[in-house]
Amino acid sequence: MLTRFDPFTDFDRLSSELFGALNRRTTSMPLDAYRHEDTWVVRVDMPGVDPASIDLTVDRNVLRIEASRDWKPEEGDLVLVAERTRGTFARQLLLSEDIDSGAIKADYHDGVLTVVLPVAEAAKPRKVSIATGGSPRAVEAQATEHEGAHHEAA
Repeated sequence: MLTRFDPFTDFDRLSSELFGALNRRTTSMPLDAYRHEDTWVVRVDMPGVDPASIDLTVDRNVLRIEASRDWKPEEGDLVLVAERTRGTFARQLLLSEDIDSGAIKADYHDGVLTVVLPVAEAAKPRKVSIATGGSPRAVEAQATEHEGAHHEAA
């Protein structure tokens, strides 16, 4: 038999009832987002979610992730603790205009949804030819996070 004493349980239960969906939606789908070379990667924890319930949509520059996790005790079950959040959860991410939204890919494995967002070709660093005295030379143009275009002679 499972028995647990936690003096904060009633406080947690009360606060989650008062703040309901606001509290649960931000903690039920924690995510990491990072850039790796020419892609952005978003990894979302979704343990116990049926992959068929995951809905991933892109509308203009908004990526919406929605999923549901349900569990209902069977008749005759005596529930001692039911802490796992259930229901429908959603997250929205505002995408940069530098994302190639037509090439987004997603994979769900071991309770983690991984979304790969490629950087659009027009937003990637590229070589630019500069004519000097009649002979062009290649210069690499790079955009940094803190400044505009940065030019270096090759």
